[in-house]
Amino acid sequence: MKPSMINFLRQGMYKRGSIRQFKKIKNIRMKGNTFIFTILMGLFLNACQKADLKVYNSPANVYFDFSGTQRDSLLYTFAFEPSRGADTVYLPVRLSGIREPKDRRFIIKIDPNPDSTTAVAYKHYKPLDSFYILKANTGLTQVPLIIYNSDSSLQYKSVKIKFILYPTTDLDTSLNSLIRGQLVFSSKLERPDWWGMWLGDYFSQTKFQLFIITTGQISMSTSGLDAPKNLYFVSELTAFLNNPNNWVKKNAGRGYVLEQQPDGAYYFYNKDNPNKKILYQYDAQAGKYFFIDENGLEIN
Repeated sequence: MKPSMINFLRQGMYKRGSIRQFKKIKNIRMKGNTFIFTILMGLFLNACQKADLKVYNSPANVYFDFSGTQRDSLLYTFAFEPSRGADTVYLPVRLSGIREPKDRRFIIKIDPNPDSTTAVAYKHYKPLDSFYILKANTGLTQVPLIIYNSDSSLQYKSVKIKFILYPTTDLDTSLNSLIRGQLVFSSKLERPDWWGMWLGDYFSQTKFQLFIITTGQISMSTSGLDAPKNLYFVSELTAFLNNPNNWVKKNAGRGYVLEQQPDGAYYFYNKDNPNKKILYQYDAQAGKYFFIDENGLEIN
């Protein structure tokens, strides 16, 4: 055989051997990578299982889920609905933990410290129940807090109710920064910026209250383009002040009464809130009746 042919065959055998060697090395590397991947996946899954176990073993908590604007305080006013004798404010209580297929109890108490809670039970609010229920398979509930508008002093001052979540055997309250809150409420009306333009310089809460009752409006604009509409609302109030008995008859379905007293004076109020009355009395010098505001002055 010629030397050139021998060299050719040798080179071919060398190449085939190299290919077999390369495949062998490649298989070893692939098996090694698979082995390493398997180990890493095992470590990852083990870590996840441990993390899951840690979460599942953590006690379930409840906390107040107020919005960002509310933080830990709720504000409420009866001012724009003076006939409303009571209302319900809902306290959002949320679960931190796993939902379970069973009802669970939690407790909310009113802070009895007079510096924290200035509202008086039964006078300003209905006392809370001894416990509340987070329904099975739910993560949020709304607790009703009923407040009253029967105290006339709410026209001049606000009262507050501070409430706190307490733990039970079902639910913990270890999220300390989220288990307290307060509700501040009143029926006080503040002088709006449009008042002087349409209703004169003198402002009283009682006149504003009567304006809301008779017109259904809580605000007016200061734009001259709205003058016809705003003057109409002013005329509605004026007609009422001059003849409230006629207005009561025309609006009988709204529950307002003008009740005469033994001395000849009258009280104007709503049947749904009889404790909040506005005096309507006779001025002999003027020869007519006037409503009397919170400052003892006649409303014109």
